[in-house]
Amino acid sequence: MSPEPLPRGAAPFDTSGTTRGADGIARYDHLAPSVVAMVRASVERHPDVEALVEVGGERVTYAELWDRAATVAGGLVGDGVTRGDRVASLLPAGPDWVVGLLGPLLAGRVAVPVNTRFAPPEVEHVLADSGATAVLRPGSPLPSGHPEALDDLVAGDLAAIFYTSGTTGRPKGARTTHGNFLANVETAIRVIGIDRAEGPRLRNLVSVPLFHVTGCNSQLLVQLGLGGTTVVLPAFEGAAFLRTIVDERIDTLVSVPAIYGLTLARDDLDVDLSHVRRVSYGGAPIAPALVRRLQERLPQARLGNGFGLTETSSIATFLPHEWAAEHADAVGFAAPVVDLALADVDDAGVGELLVRGPNVVDGYWRAPEATAATFVDGWLHSGDLARVDDGLVRIVDRAKDVINRGGENVYSVEVENALAGAPGVADAAVVGVPDDVMGEKVGAVLVGTGIDVDAVLAYLATQLADFKVPQYVVVSSEPLPRNPGGKLLKRTLRDGTDWGAPVRGR
Repeated sequence: MSPEPLPRGAAPFDTSGTTRGADGIARYDHLAPSVVAMVRASVERHPDVEALVEVGGERVTYAELWDRAATVAGGLVGDGVTRGDRVASLLPAGPDWVVGLLGPLLAGRVAVPVNTRFAPPEVEHVLADSGATAVLRPGSPLPSGHPEALDDLVAGDLAAIFYTSGTTGRPKGARTTHGNFLANVETAIRVIGIDRAEGPRLRNLVSVPLFHVTGCNSQLLVQLGLGGTTVVLPAFEGAAFLRTIVDERIDTLVSVPAIYGLTLARDDLDVDLSHVRRVSYGGAPIAPALVRRLQERLPQARLGNGFGLTETSSIATFLPHEWAAEHADAVGFAAPVVDLALADVDDAGVGELLVRGPNVVDGYWRAPEATAATFVDGWLHSGDLARVDDGLVRIVDRAKDVINRGGENVYSVEVENALAGAPGVADAAVVGVPDDVMGEKVGAVLVGTGIDVDAVLAYLATQLADFKVPQYVVVSSEPLPRNPGGKLLKRTLRDGTDWGAPVRGR
């Protein structure tokens, strides 16, 4: 029996120009047929406007961006990469990364942005699983050939595969179509409250990774659709972040709470920020006190909290400015074309959050079992436990035991699997340790004989991305707490472990 969508309640978003199909899914009317068509329209309207600015690097106009992407598209064709083939990118954030995304799309190929913080085994898994025919690597020239740009792409065509770790510990590729991208672009414009007429005057600072859907889908592509400027900070550094906001006259910010907290704590904050008009955050819980500090320092700016997943192409819910302070613990209301439902609701009104909409990907690449378990009757089973009151969503727990480290998701099972091969470790449990800046850090409780913590960490560094390696490690002489079925009692570990000082600073 298919779930019943929850009432939208007090949701304040513009839902005009939407149509609900026979499949029950609401969709925006009159979107561009593809990302290529969307970007082409901006190029034709604003060829001389800056499309991209790399802090400390290049400035690229829309005409230049199109020419470079079309040249890459032609190079892929010339190299024998056929339509539908996957093109993986290991490039760092900057103009080449954007060209490495758009080039494959212009050629009808499938972009595979790779998390550059993955450890080598994780990168190799993504490359092998995606079956990438071409790999764009730092230090190597981009493909180059006679300019190409297809004009027959449609919303249902596969555009990209974004890899996200799952509870099995293996990254899974979310199949993202042109229609998924376009639906999220329109959603971002509506929920953030961007005036389309501003177009080429918009200036957005990207301080989060472009290989994540927040940076790519809800910032870069939104600006490319409106004809605005995307300013890319290749690596976050507090002074550079603040200086860029001022020097580039940034009006739109989207980042994780940790970055805002670090910025507001700086001694050199006495600068003109009156041009900042929109400040959105997400990816991690935000403290009510931090929301109030943002309101005090940026009284002219509209605040907002976004929530979503790789599988929702970024935004599923959004908490607008009018609710930001009073309901800082909430992640907002369903986006204009998103339906929400709850499954397996308990006596407290908490259930698993289900999401349906044109932004939801159609499954995982080459993972039929995971797809069947996660995408059921048109609904995405998020794995997040939520309570919904009059349309307002509060995430109360993460059913998949995700640790949210400053906006980076760390799946405990993945780290536990790696620990199983660490020297001296007989058993291990991984949980989130509360942290004032990052929200959570990774903590591990180890059981074994003669465990050398430094040796364990050195081993993990060869198996996992740096942000997944535990900052807190406790060696226990007692067995880990488990229920009669053998399942780890992680709440007991979270509440009862004396973590002491961190064993590593990052």
